[in-house]
Amino acid sequence: IREVRLPADAQQTSTGIVSLPTSKAFHSLKLRNLSNPANALAMVMSHFQWNRTVILLLVAVLPLFLPIIITKSKLKEIIFARSDQEQSPMAIEICGVKIERNPPQSRLVELGVTAWRTWEGGPSKFPWEFTATETMYLLEGKVKVYVDGHDESFEIGAGDLVVFTKGMKVTWDVTEAVKKHYSLQK
Repeated sequence: IREVRLPADAQQTSTGIVSLPTSKAFHSLKLRNLSNPANALAMVMSHFQWNRTVILLLVAVLPLFLPIIITKSKLKEIIFARSDQEQSPMAIEICGVKIERNPPQSRLVELGVTAWRTWEGGPSKFPWEFTATETMYLLEGKVKVYVDGHDESFEIGAGDLVVFTKGMKVTWDVTEAVKKHYSLQK
């Protein structure tokens, strides 16, 4: 495209790009000294409203961030919902067990932890199958947990809020006497 008629209020920049008021119709353009298609495309793009340009930029940039978004969603980390909008700590999931380390007091109050049943046990090692989903808050002690079907083990201890799902089979290795509050969900 070498020449097209421009309306009187169109302005050409030093780079050869013509700008029109956004209220002007797209039908009358003038391209002077634009011999290559890239400049012609740039000229045409200048006639779109800025928000269309932003959309085009998003379309170009969004694919760059998708791998990051997808990778983040694959992590087995969750944020526990908060009714008081307080920033919540990160909960991690290991071998299907959700662990929230040192949750704030407001989280414990929200769950009613102090009204839950209490269990205590000294150092020992034993297998256990959860017949219901169990949420526990460890007040004291330390436990090394082995989940059936997983090669790795992990530790939970005083200050941890932990969720074991119904049907999960584990071996508990209590290394320091444990005292915990717990709640069962059928």
